[in-house]
Amino acid sequence: MTTELDEIKQRKYEELQEAYRRQSEAEKQVEASIKKILTEKARVRLGNIKLVNHEMHLKAVQAIVYLHNAGQIPGQLNDAQLKEILKKFKEKKEINIKRK
Repeated sequence: MTTELDEIKQRKYEELQEAYRRQSEAEKQVEASIKKILTEKARVRLGNIKLVNHEMHLKAVQAIVYLHNAGQIPGQLNDAQLKEILKKFKEKKEINIKRK
């Protein structure tokens, strides 16, 4: 009984390690893509956003990589262009409170 339990624990542990490895590889690929796409100032800004608002950072990275892969970003994305992309995310987050 304990050996079966140990085997199940070992398999689950290996599955979790594999999932973690795949996730870290995917993150490394995205970071490498971002390094190629963004200028130094834009990368610094995106890093600051990551510290403050992780959700917005993830959305911005996804959008940047998608736009680059779709061919809509020619060359490198500078700081001003990154600001414009970030403004679009900020505009969508309006909250309306109605009082009765």
